[in-house]
Amino acid sequence: MQNAMTKARHRILLIGWDFDTRIHLAHGRRWWQKGYRRDYPKRLGSFILWLARHNKGLEIRILKWSYGFVKFFGRGSMLLDLARWAPNRQIDFKFDTAHPVACSHHQKIVVLDDKVAVCGGIDMTTKRWDTRDHLEEDPRRKRPRGHVYGPWHDLTMMLEGEAAAALGALGRDRWVRAGGKPLKPVTKTDASAWPDQLTEHFTDVEVGIARTRAPYRDSPAVKEIEELFLLHIARAKRFIYAESQYFASRKIGEAIARRLEEDNPPEFVIVHACNADGWLEQQAMDHTRARMVAMLKELDKHDRFHLYSPWTGETPIYCHAKLMIVDDEILRVGSANFNNRSMGLDSECDVFIDCARPANKGCGQQIEKLRHSLLAEHCGLEIEEVGPLLEKHGSMSAMISDLGLKNSRTLRLYHPDKLNEVEEALADNTALDPETPEELFEPFAEGRGLFRKGSLLGRAKRRLKSRRERK
Repeated sequence: MQNAMTKARHRILLIGWDFDTRIHLAHGRRWWQKGYRRDYPKRLGSFILWLARHNKGLEIRILKWSYGFVKFFGRGSMLLDLARWAPNRQIDFKFDTAHPVACSHHQKIVVLDDKVAVCGGIDMTTKRWDTRDHLEEDPRRKRPRGHVYGPWHDLTMMLEGEAAAALGALGRDRWVRAGGKPLKPVTKTDASAWPDQLTEHFTDVEVGIARTRAPYRDSPAVKEIEELFLLHIARAKRFIYAESQYFASRKIGEAIARRLEEDNPPEFVIVHACNADGWLEQQAMDHTRARMVAMLKELDKHDRFHLYSPWTGETPIYCHAKLMIVDDEILRVGSANFNNRSMGLDSECDVFIDCARPANKGCGQQIEKLRHSLLAEHCGLEIEEVGPLLEKHGSMSAMISDLGLKNSRTLRLYHPDKLNEVEEALADNTALDPETPEELFEPFAEGRGLFRKGSLLGRAKRRLKSRRERK
């Protein structure tokens, strides 16, 4: 991103859930090592100021979710950065409060000159940097104050062309909603800001964009992401490989349950974080996950549903990525998790490539290569090993099971925790992860919660309860 931003000539538009000027964008090399270059600052706050000073025609617009204002009081040097930026009219930093109470802006988007854009799961903030080796101990993984953090897995997509321009339009709309002055599209035909060392995986493809937005003032709700998830789960014939920070969405659980009841359901392999980050998130997400997975396993007659967490040695890797691959025909990357908030409360943005579109014929091989690459990363394999092992075992879950704990990086099967009555009630009610803004203020209303009347998850719950009572 640092290399790409140095190439921007007209506008940098950065939208995030979080943003921390204290992080460093370069790691590893020191001044005495061969090839070391320091043409510009590596610290984000200083780098933004350097960009403005070295390109007088560059607009820099940064939009951050409003809740983060509370965090600023613990980020002393970031307040100094904002004070340094304030006199520079090229830089404009805003908090986005344009959302219903208790909702959030969760999109992670960067647009450069309306020609190159990034959309995915990563914010420019602390605790995000890692390598694909995910070393159990890596002294380079340091927070701004020097504290070491654990291994982190994330994913984003960089795009160039019309899709980037469309994300630019989305970003400009967000900027105006947040109180910023209208921004004109960048129409000048300058060179691309695509980074030098990044090789593209797809060329000349059609890219779809899906959004979530809660209703606010005169703007209606947008639930494209939920609709797309349900369509993609229903479309799968052979498998779904997914990565998500959470697994707590009732509607996604119901969609998977419908498939598991079929005579020959697709395989579901979902890689997710071992535990949510923070006590409150654990209460909201981990308990619901335990309840939902227990019900899905009750319906899973053919052993097709598997939930894993990535580990390196004896340390869990925090999976923050949001990805889904369907039959190596659909690739989607974005900010939306498998939780209720991402379906209806928080603003989200996903991008996807669908091989069913005429423009995307032939993309399946590259999607398969990406899936193999991710399985290799999580299982401590070389990418060339994955294809033969999948052919040998016949499924992803069988391959993962056979590998066990042989390698330093592994996928460990999730087993639902045993919850007490209070935890079960909290999970079943979904009060901490509601589906609509209205449910925030009616936590005990009828017709809401995980096990609704007529649902497959509810049927599984009754079946499980009946079997336990017989025992």
